[in-house]
Amino acid sequence: MSLTWLSRIFFVGLATFLMLPIAVIGGVAFNEKKTLSFPPQGFSLDWYWQVFADEGWRSALFHSVAVALIAASISVTIALPLAWFLWRRVAPWARIVEVLGFAPFILPPVITALGALSFWATTGYYGQPWTVVISHGIFFVSLPLVTITLGFATVDREIIEAGMTMGADDRTLARTIIFPMIRPYVISGYAFAFVLSLNEYIVAYMTVGFTLETIPIKIFNALRYGYTPTMAAVSLFFVLVAVCVFGFVARFGDLPKLLGAWSEGDKT
Repeated sequence: MSLTWLSRIFFVGLATFLMLPIAVIGGVAFNEKKTLSFPPQGFSLDWYWQVFADEGWRSALFHSVAVALIAASISVTIALPLAWFLWRRVAPWARIVEVLGFAPFILPPVITALGALSFWATTGYYGQPWTVVISHGIFFVSLPLVTITLGFATVDREIIEAGMTMGADDRTLARTIIFPMIRPYVISGYAFAFVLSLNEYIVAYMTVGFTLETIPIKIFNALRYGYTPTMAAVSLFFVLVAVCVFGFVARFGDLPKLLGAWSEGDKT
């Protein structure tokens, strides 16, 4: 058996292994009765409908989406000027600024969550709904910072110099040349921050506790009263959201390049 076939078998086996938990979750959500058995006993879509019909789950879903949308916007708002500064200011001390930008994601989530808890408790704002938004926005700033930094690295400085030679100022260069080139990287960074904020539990729990239930917090709260297929249904829903978001990024952008994979043509 050739090496090519062995590699194909390996990757198919790996993909199957990774997909098995998702298949089990999807199957559990089809149970007709209130049980987490797999294979499913009977077939019903009621548990998927329950996510939107039940006030508690619907409210948690709305909270999760709202927090993720605003937090991702905050992350991009911080990351974009920071990446611009790092691209324009090529200096040894600029690396310190870069490390500070990556620091929130480098630290273990528990450490970051405890830091956020201490900060909001000290300022007296612990439990306020907007604290989790700001905390997620800072915690996930590293993701758009990475992608936008990669975007700036693709900008040919000779094009910028040519524009300056023709009389374009910094604002004109940014609007007509730089931003159109890095737009896919900004969108991908926003998408990454959105999906991770949507699924994050530790920081959210440490900053708002039970005063604002997101879907991850709602799932853990529901575990106290027993397991229901609704948990599997909402988990599969979040998986589909992530697939759709990353599929959109892959469809309208060069996903390998957005993740930092450079072709030979880019290196030369």
